[in-house]
Formats: sequence, C-alpha cells, structure tokens
Amino acid sequence: MDFAQADLFDRCEEAIGYRFRDRSLLERCLTHSSAARTRLDSNERLEFLGDAILGAIVCEVLYERLPQEPEGEMTRIKSAVVSRLICAQVSDLMGLPDCLIVGKGLQFGVAMPQSLVAAVFESILAGIYLDGGWGEACAFVRRAMGPIIEELLQTTQGRNYKSLLQQLVQKDRGETPRYVVLAESGPDHSKFFRVAAVIGDKRFAAAWGPNKKAAQQRAAENAWFALHGQEPPCDDTHPESIDQDDDDSGELFLDGAGAADSVD
Repeated sequence: MDFAQADLFDRCEEAIGYRFRDRSLLERCLTHSSAARTRLDSNERLEFLGDAILGAIVCEVLYERLPQEPEGEMTRIKSAVVSRLICAQVSDLMGLPDCLIVGKGLQFGVAMPQSLVAAVFESILAGIYLDGGWGEACAFVRRAMGPIIEELLQTTQGRNYKSLLQQLVQKDRGETPRYVVLAESGPDHSKFFRVAAVIGDKRFAAAWGPNKKAAQQRAAENAWFALHGQEPPCDDTHPESIDQDDDDSGELFLDGAGAADSVD
C-alpha cells in the first residue's frame, strides 16, 4: 500500500468514524467497477449486502422509536430513509465520493451519478458490518442518518410540509416552491381548492383542501414524498366527489397577486 492510498483510507475512516481492522476490505468498499480488475473485485457485492443491512437497521430504529405506529406508516418512513436520494445526500455530506477509487472515465472533475454516490455509502456500511459486526454497523447508521430519521419522524407528527419542502428545495436546488391553484368549487362560504406544488418547470401531484392553505400543505406533502422517491400520500379525489373531468377546465391562478401561470 503506497502513501497516497494510506492517506485516502485515513481520510475515509475519519469521515465515517470507524477504523477498519482489515484495510483490504476497506479498499474493496471504495473500489468502483471501473477501477477493479474484475467486477468481483469491486464494491458491487458489498453494495448489495449494505442495502439489505441498511433496511434492517432502519426498521429496528423505527420499531423502537414508533411503538404506536402501524406497519404501513413505518414502511413509508423506512422507504424514504433508504432511498437512493437520501443515501447519496449522506454520502456527499461525509465526503465519501472523494474517497472512491474510480477509473479514468470518472476522474478529472466529472460529476458522479447519484446511484454511484449512494452505492459507496452502502458498500461502506457492509464493510463495517463484516469488519466490526452488527453493533458497529448500527452505530454507523445511527450516527450518519440519525438527523434525517428524526426529520422524517417529525413529519409524521403534524409538522409543516410547506416549510420542510422549502428547506429541502432551497438547500438542494437553490429554488423556492410555488403553489398553483388548478381548480376551485363550491359556494363562497364553503369552497374547496385543488392545488399543486411547482418546482422549476415540474408540477407535482395535486391535492384538494377546504381552503388554499390546507390544499397547499397537502400539495407540499405530495411533492416532498415524491422527491424522496415515494408515492404521493394525498390523493386527488375531491372531498365531495365532484366530476373530475371539469377539474382543469378553468383558469390557473397563482396564490397571491400576479398573472395566471400555466405549468406543464
């Protein structure tokens, strides 16, 4: 092992908070198939194992933290935590992509795919499990993903989805979500509104509400879950089961002053 490689491993171990007994295992965790002699020498098998271990650990955490929640709700939260998006974000925050050993095609400033960034986190988790056992693997996941798990748990307890969505989008994309009223129905004293969240040029699944504020919250919830790779939890069925064929027949209104904005 040369000095440069030893320095790379030192930086990785500092980032993950774990020192490997077997550094050849750490080397395999960090070796992408583009730099491996054969695919069996890459981190692909470790990624496969790490994905399963991550799911099991997150399930254990949720089982402990949510003693009153049904299986379906725990499954929904678990799916968000172990999504490729979240794994890639955690991997980036820890600086793991900078420790990855890749072939020439992925070097020299070329942006790494999200799947590759997420995969190195999962392979490192598998390596920690094989090197140090279940307890060390659990400690790593709780350390690395604890804040994200807590954020997701808070959303199940009535937190503000508009605020959560805005924080997520501004951090990751430097944009602010907009909310578009697609339709409204009912008399003035009892109106319902159909609203969709819009980020850039993408419109997310719409939702109905008894006022604009409630409809925006539900639309934000749909967008927030979609960005975490999950199905929108708020369906688009009118509370009074009106004819949905007429939902988009009117104008589109922005929430607040300004001209109507048609978004695909």
